[in-house]
Amino acid sequence: MIKAVIFDLDNTLIDFMTMKKLSCDAAISAMIDAGLNVKKDSAIRELFKLYDKYGLEEKTIFQKFLKKITKKIDYEILASGIVAYRRVRAGFLEPYPHVAEVLFELKRRGIKLAIVSDAPRLKAWIRLVAMKINHLFDVVVTFDDTKEFKPSIKPFEIALKKLKVKPQECLTVGDRPERDIKGAKKLGMLTCFAKYGNPKAKASNADYQINDIKELLEIIE
Repeated sequence: MIKAVIFDLDNTLIDFMTMKKLSCDAAISAMIDAGLNVKKDSAIRELFKLYDKYGLEEKTIFQKFLKKITKKIDYEILASGIVAYRRVRAGFLEPYPHVAEVLFELKRRGIKLAIVSDAPRLKAWIRLVAMKINHLFDVVVTFDDTKEFKPSIKPFEIALKKLKVKPQECLTVGDRPERDIKGAKKLGMLTCFAKYGNPKAKASNADYQINDIKELLEIIE
């Protein structure tokens, strides 16, 4: 019997990559308008290469980008990019369709809910509050709680302990097979691959796969 559900956050509850791409597109356009002499398409490619290297949560990514492109930091250009990025990001922090109704229904059924995210603590909470679903979770575990990324079992262990459930009583839902699914399986939890958040993944090795978060209600039954 499933007594708790652990969710990943980005690309499971929130369409993080679409938000990231739109925000970065706006940032590059703003920097070009402020005087950055670069072609937009190539600049976006270079920016995401840096994200691949330093991680999607890197705080100084635009500084690193400007140093790589121009060998220096023009603070007017930097500020223009950051302001544009934040403006678009703030307007796009919305959950996937049906997320809120599914979470409310799970709570109604008495299911405990948790977040296990690789995001820093403050950023994770900002996203949850912006989506107005923060009050629905009994436990929120972020990178700051363990200093280890999934598939490390540590964040999952903390969540299970706080939820007061056994691994076999918990279902983990995530979009990254190599992180969410692999980490949860190490502890013997049931797993569900959120295909809608990572449609390019060919195999997940998860117990379940969903194309819409609404399908989760049938699994819980």
